[in-house]
Amino acid sequence: MGLTECRRLLALAANGHRHGHLGISTAGLPSVLPVDYAFDGHDVLVIVGDSLFGRLAGQITAFQVDGVEPDSVTGVQHPWSVLLCGPAVEEDSTAAAVRPLPRVSMPGHRLVRIRGHSVTGRRLGPVRPPSECPIGP
Repeated sequence: MGLTECRRLLALAANGHRHGHLGISTAGLPSVLPVDYAFDGHDVLVIVGDSLFGRLAGQITAFQVDGVEPDSVTGVQHPWSVLLCGPAVEEDSTAAAVRPLPRVSMPGHRLVRIRGHSVTGRRLGPVRPPSECPIGP
């Protein structure tokens, strides 16, 4: 899937208030956290607390979101997944054009921009109704 399509899907999911997953390294081990996000041009914005911000600032992070799009003719659901990777930098919350709408009670107050240095995506096969799925050998 091309860069333009990946960015379109990131924006579509953000506008639909889908959550994504933030991948970071903590003491050499991977950690993946669900987060609400906003999409701003080429980058993802998330709101985090001070503790998580201390682990994110200046680090290369990964952000991933999944979704489905129905075919406008057949109505068949087409799953997709987009991965954005880049450095995490603090964003001035007063200057930000867009902000995530957090659905957690205390999301924190640090606005973090994940720069989209690498954006990739893939589409998966269409989702078939259970009645159409083959059963065992």
